[in-house]
Amino acid sequence: MEWEVAPRQAVEYLSVLLHDDPVCCPQLCKNAMPDLMARPLIPGGSEGRGSCLEASMSDPRNPVIGILGTGDFSRSLAKRLMAAGYQVVVGSRTPKRFVALFPEEAEVTTQMEAASQADLVFVAVYPEHHSTLVSLKATLAGKTLVDVSNGLRLNRDGPSNAELLADYFPESVVVKGFNTISAWTLQMGPRDGNRQVFLCGNSQKAKDSVKQVCCRMGFIPVDMGLLSSSLEIENLPLYLFPSWRIPILCTLSLFAFFYIYNFTQDVLHPYITSRKNAFYKMPIDTVNLTLPSVALVMLSLVYLPGLCAAFRQLCSGTKYKRFPNWLDCWLTTRKQFGLCSFLCAVLHAIYSLCLPLRKSARFKLINMAYKQVKMGVEDSWVDEEVWRMELYLSVGIMALGLLSLLAVTSLPSVANSINWREFSFIQSSLGYCALSMATAHTLIYGWNRAFDASQYHFYMPPNFILVLVLPIVVLLGRLALFLPCVAGRLRRIRRGWESCRQIRFMLPGEEYRNGMEDISNV
Repeated sequence: MEWEVAPRQAVEYLSVLLHDDPVCCPQLCKNAMPDLMARPLIPGGSEGRGSCLEASMSDPRNPVIGILGTGDFSRSLAKRLMAAGYQVVVGSRTPKRFVALFPEEAEVTTQMEAASQADLVFVAVYPEHHSTLVSLKATLAGKTLVDVSNGLRLNRDGPSNAELLADYFPESVVVKGFNTISAWTLQMGPRDGNRQVFLCGNSQKAKDSVKQVCCRMGFIPVDMGLLSSSLEIENLPLYLFPSWRIPILCTLSLFAFFYIYNFTQDVLHPYITSRKNAFYKMPIDTVNLTLPSVALVMLSLVYLPGLCAAFRQLCSGTKYKRFPNWLDCWLTTRKQFGLCSFLCAVLHAIYSLCLPLRKSARFKLINMAYKQVKMGVEDSWVDEEVWRMELYLSVGIMALGLLSLLAVTSLPSVANSINWREFSFIQSSLGYCALSMATAHTLIYGWNRAFDASQYHFYMPPNFILVLVLPIVVLLGRLALFLPCVAGRLRRIRRGWESCRQIRFMLPGEEYRNGMEDISNV
């Protein structure tokens, strides 16, 4: 058969291969699915050529798949299965009531008849209704049941819904899967949602049959092991940004701290000392001073755990000693810390662009011009202030550009298109460049005001002094790792060298085993 001459026959040939092969081939699925997914969900004639689905259903080798349940997920699943070329029979307690909601090609019948016709059955009913299917126990004996249910809340103690279903039907084989796929994803196709389908079960043969169905539907099956993993799979859709909690709490805490600090210095101090009303600064000015402070500290927190891990390895002289839990958790959430820093930096740029649009800024500009005219000042040009602002903006734009590059390369679609060396160069080398630029941006903003006593309101240092402490510590720590003596030792440690390794081979003795010293502590 020539692929160039008969592409439609080639797709059908691939479908037969996927059906006959008990183990789904990922590469074969990848090549075949684009054309398979082009089939319409609801079949209909196109230019007088007939329906692909009707031709597929006429093939006796296509298996019959049953669905118990008539909800939204059941209807979307039936349409997607028919688009993949399967014959679908839907079981309902009241089939006449729901027959109009399904395509004409899907057979809507009683639960008993659907269970008897299909060898693979999707159980698409709520877990609290699983007990109503006990009457089908004899009919479903020896068949594969796919549990697609989810819980209402996180279940950490067990048992899972799939395990309870297996208790109801001990003579059937239960496979957990498709619970992380929404009805909308099934309706629109896997190209519009997550393509991964997590599966688990005690029978490899049953899992292989479900994997085959996943591939023909255009999804990527991920084997999670035995049915005991079903509790973890059921909890996956219920997590709400689990890796973002600490970074978001840290961002909000830093924002609250710096906002109160800036409010005390810029708003509260002039009101207490001279009864000057500066509360108009709270919505924009104070927020705009707070955002860059949070962005720089959060960016420093991205690279600080890496330095802590490196110095810990240098002190212990080995890479095989586990990090503390707090450091391990910190290392795994660096991406989230960086994205929070990028968000604050972007908001700071937007707020800064909006500063001239305020009425207060216009009134200040008019008052300054009036004072200069009244005092007879012809030229108010100050070279130092001009250079400071030019450098301040230039370095800030460079820092924001590098942060944007770091944020883009953290996307999975972009990260998967580059190799590890390119990714580490961008996230490490360019990341430290971004941190250096942001630190320089803050230093230029401070300029010489750190030495001005009038800037210390309530004996509190200006906010930029507090902000600069952590990034300077991180940059100095990074420079320390560049020292040849430190870099060489760290390189050897990360390649497996240990400073405490002492292995000595000795003559056999009573206290030795196999003629060697016990080195289990190495």
